[in-house]
Amino acid sequence: MKQLLEKHFGHFWLALVFAFLYLPLLFMIVFSFNSTRQDARFTGFSLRWYEALWHDTALIEGFFVSLQVAAVTGVLSAVLATFSAYVLVRYRRFAGRTAFSGMANAPLVMPEVIIGLSLLLLFVGMQNAFGFPQRGMLTIIVGHTLLGMAYAMVVIQSRLLEMDRSIEEAALDLGARPHEVFFLITLPNIFPAILAAFLLAFTLSFDDVVISEFLSGPGVNTLPQVIFGYARRGINPTVYAAATLLIATVTIVIVSYALWVARATRQREREIAAAMRAETAALTAP
Repeated sequence: MKQLLEKHFGHFWLALVFAFLYLPLLFMIVFSFNSTRQDARFTGFSLRWYEALWHDTALIEGFFVSLQVAAVTGVLSAVLATFSAYVLVRYRRFAGRTAFSGMANAPLVMPEVIIGLSLLLLFVGMQNAFGFPQRGMLTIIVGHTLLGMAYAMVVIQSRLLEMDRSIEEAALDLGARPHEVFFLITLPNIFPAILAAFLLAFTLSFDDVVISEFLSGPGVNTLPQVIFGYARRGINPTVYAAATLLIATVTIVIVSYALWVARATRQREREIAAAMRAETAALTAP
């Protein structure tokens, strides 16, 4: 018995962790199909809450606002993080490097309440002085980009550190200019990391409540804000239906991305193996 427990202890512990993480999601998915508003007893299968979701204008408008904000945030975060990570990895010594690195990574350890409050004070001061910007989608995007860029930079920076620099040096020796090396050599090699950074920033933006609460304006509410408002007023199974659809969408995207990365990796390995075989054949040919 003791040997059996020691053998399967890791599996048991892993099962407990997964249960703790995913059982609440499973219960929410199940009760999104409940026929009544009760959240303690399943009274029967029904799609009434999905039908109600279709007619809930607040949730639908919040979804499209979140989608636009997250898409723009993801692109801006990936672009800014790529250049920031490239500077920090490829240029070890330049004036202000420590300050730049600290400021770029500060959102990782700074509470979102502080980020949202400080940006709110900044935008209010700018609005009083210049009449711009009005709080709304633009200010939310700026706040989300500040947070998303820090997380995206970690992903891209790790890929740049792993990349073999001899490829870039070989391109420079062959006459390529630095900007050509970046766009033709470096960028294609780190593109999977950039895509992962985009997805991470997109998810963080789509999920954010705190910064959005500080920076949103009248008539502009993201989906998490709408859901949070519903939760404060009581149980609304329409929210369960919306969350279930989001979970299904995110799962499909993540699985598709993982399959794409695995396929691209296998294709790259086959190309490298083919190139090595061709090189070996050329060297051994009479």
